[in-house]
Amino acid sequence: MDLPNSMETKMKYTARYIIWASLALLFSLGSLVQAQSQSLASAMGVSVFPADGQDSTQQSKDEAECYSWAENNSGVDPFELQKQQDARDQQTDEQLAAAEQAQGGGGLVKGAAAGAVVGELAGNDVGHSAAVGAAIGGVANRRRNKKAQQQAAQVEQQAASGQQATAAQIDQFMNGFTACLEAKDYVAKY
Repeated sequence: MDLPNSMETKMKYTARYIIWASLALLFSLGSLVQAQSQSLASAMGVSVFPADGQDSTQQSKDEAECYSWAENNSGVDPFELQKQQDARDQQTDEQLAAAEQAQGGGGLVKGAAAGAVVGELAGNDVGHSAAVGAAIGGVANRRRNKKAQQQAAQVEQQAASGQQATAAQIDQFMNGFTACLEAKDYVAKY
């Protein structure tokens, strides 16, 4: 080609870009197709083997039936339960952040400043008033910190209790789901 060097370089880079973009698109589509072909059981972390030679269509149908049966039998929808647990976890994180923020320092400094102002206004010794204010501010700060720590501990305990309850409910569902699949001649483990 008799193109100037810079034009030839631009065409090479453009061609490379088109090739890479095409490959990226193909890879993305392949991942999408693979994600859509994932079975219900594998989405829940359950390994299922068709012991009686069932095909994938039959397995999908059986998984859907067992999911419905386990949901009705246990009263638990694990996907909805996970959404609720995620919302509770976010709320817990926000409460812990608020409790941590409540543990502010500066009680000594604020108390000393307030004591100095009161001492000055009352005509008392400013140094002594500042020292008294600092002591009071320190005590108040320790009380606030202790209360915030207690609140944080309570929030963490409630979160742990909620996670245990969620895990127990999911176990109840999974036991029913796998039992149903096993009754339909599958080997199922979670």
